[in-house]
Amino acid sequence: MERVKTYAFLIPLLLGFALGGASAFTAAFSRRWGERRGQMATMILRNALGIPLWIFGYILAWRAPAPFLFAPGRAVPALGWLLIAVGAVPVIWGHLRLGLRTHMPSMQDTLVRSGLYARLRHPIYAGGILIFGGLGVLRPASTVLVASALGIGWAVVQARLEELDLVQRLPDYREYMRQVPRFFPRLG
Repeated sequence: MERVKTYAFLIPLLLGFALGGASAFTAAFSRRWGERRGQMATMILRNALGIPLWIFGYILAWRAPAPFLFAPGRAVPALGWLLIAVGAVPVIWGHLRLGLRTHMPSMQDTLVRSGLYARLRHPIYAGGILIFGGLGVLRPASTVLVASALGIGWAVVQARLEELDLVQRLPDYREYMRQVPRFFPRLG
């Protein structure tokens, strides 16, 4: 019974990831219910329900009584904070560059190909992957490592699903996909 209680964080976490994935269906929602209602459905499902739920699930994972899988030495917390700080840069920069499009995607969006988006198709998700990794390193409890692994997996799947939607909404996105890598910039 205690183990079930420890891993109860999975319910809001996974439900939050599923609802947070609504942005991958903006085109479908808009075709079905009209552009404005489709945009509102995406915004409510992702921003009002999904993101708060998975954050709540992650907090529960962090607070759950679970053993550490390894004893972090002195350098480990520094590595965790470094990953979080490095990951926060593209997350914040990407949100600032895209503006409302990150919160309210629509059929009228335009493709951004400058700044970070000239080097990566998904800098926000790339940063999120680094942040999830950093949180897992910072607190290597089994619950946090499971939540972080699920978060990384969600970011990868979500980016792919969102690309299927973006190809429908942005005519030049398919060519952009051929030119710009998904998560990690090309060197040179």
